[in-house]
Amino acid sequence: MRRYRILSIALFIAFSCAGTVPEGNGDTDTPEGPSGGDTKVEGALIADGNDEGTYDLITSSGYNYETPDNSGEHAKSPFRHIRQSYDGQLGKWVFDFILHIDNDDDRGKPNVTDRQRNEIKTDGKSPADMVAQEGETLRMTWKFKLPDGMKTTTSFSHIHQLKGIDNSEGTADVSMPIITFTVRSMSSGGQQFQVIYVGPTSSHTGNVYLAKLNLDEFLGEWVEATETVTFSGSGSYGLQIRRISDGKVLLEVSEDGLALWRDGSTGIRPKWGLYRNFGENGSNKDQLRDETLKFADFRIEKLV
Repeated sequence: MRRYRILSIALFIAFSCAGTVPEGNGDTDTPEGPSGGDTKVEGALIADGNDEGTYDLITSSGYNYETPDNSGEHAKSPFRHIRQSYDGQLGKWVFDFILHIDNDDDRGKPNVTDRQRNEIKTDGKSPADMVAQEGETLRMTWKFKLPDGMKTTTSFSHIHQLKGIDNSEGTADVSMPIITFTVRSMSSGGQQFQVIYVGPTSSHTGNVYLAKLNLDEFLGEWVEATETVTFSGSGSYGLQIRRISDGKVLLEVSEDGLALWRDGSTGIRPKWGLYRNFGENGSNKDQLRDETLKFADFRIEKLV
């Protein structure tokens, strides 16, 4: 039975957790070097202020990255598309995920001319506790900030997915993500933040919308997501997204009985970043712009 709620009443909470601060103007001075203040925790990826070492930090934390660093004009001078900056509101270093609309591609694939990607993920090389097997439960937490004035189209701009990992024979049912967070323009006007579920290929579910919310609730604001998923043929999916500045819970989703495992897959993993469509041969590029999405404090915990 679906138990889905979007809460419109702000919940004011006293924050005592590290990394959250009261609402303010964000004018904190930037430290001159790496913070070194966060103890490394298994399953965690936390910015440390060493911008040049960002990719090494990602891989040493058990994650991987897919970036267009050598695409187009970047082939002459590679550009690192995941960087670190100091955020005054959070009072800590965060990750900047950058996409250039007129240049960047999807992993250099010459036959893919309608989309671009800048993402991190776990994969088959990640520690076992960062990838779900059938019947297991993962709790994933992270913070993210969508930029003021973010441009979207009626097609997709994905910022998070849960997706199966293919087997060595290439026969697993992993062509479609299981869960997707996407932001898009509506043909009737306005923009939405959407949480989408897709069942196994054999079920022909199409997109099932677990949540839809006006994108204005997110733009220019840090939010914290907590996602708890039991990956089985009749699994459970829970999500809460809370705005950090005022504690308002923007949405909650609680679903039971979803098909959250994929036959033949060697595991299911999360992905984060910006993966967006700009139309065949760039036909919709004029509706988009360069974007920088901010992320912080990734954590994956295997509960059972």
